[in-house]
Amino acid sequence: MKGEKYLFVVSGPSGTGKDTVVSKLLGDHPDVKKTVSATTRPMREGEVDGVNYHFLSKEHFKEALDADGIVEYTCYCENYYGTLRSEIERHMKAEEPVILVIEVEGAGNIKRLYPGATTIFVLPPDMQELEHRLRCRGTETEEVIQKRLKRAETEIARSADYDEHVVNDVVQDCADRIYGIIRHRLMQED
Repeated sequence: MKGEKYLFVVSGPSGTGKDTVVSKLLGDHPDVKKTVSATTRPMREGEVDGVNYHFLSKEHFKEALDADGIVEYTCYCENYYGTLRSEIERHMKAEEPVILVIEVEGAGNIKRLYPGATTIFVLPPDMQELEHRLRCRGTETEEVIQKRLKRAETEIARSADYDEHVVNDVVQDCADRIYGIIRHRLMQED
């Protein structure tokens, strides 16, 4: 599809700081957009439909899924979360660089649907630092930390499928490296 060079997928293991890095990048470069995900979970106080999420009923979500209107999704705590095809294609048509921050599984699906998209994998400086970051959150049990570390190893092994790799050693530096990848890609022909 025309405009795929405007589509960027960012993934990485839990604890690498990918959301923090992307937030920093978006704050520094308002020309770059981020997709708004769809979800079936209830709207929380202070959230705005179409800004925080596109809030859909489970029936509407499944209808969109059946009609190929959702390009990747997951189910978490009995609620669906996914990316609307219209959300991606609106930005590509407007020739606006757009970032999806999604899981490794979803990233593979996006790359199959939009082969011209650029996939970027955010790595921790090393596994010890990743473990340190997970523990510093103070929000997870030892069992959950061990599961996240094991999953991180699997995801890092699959990072070979990504177009680009960046290490999140310092948030600003990592955000700058990702923006450099975006700028370089936008200068290329479709």
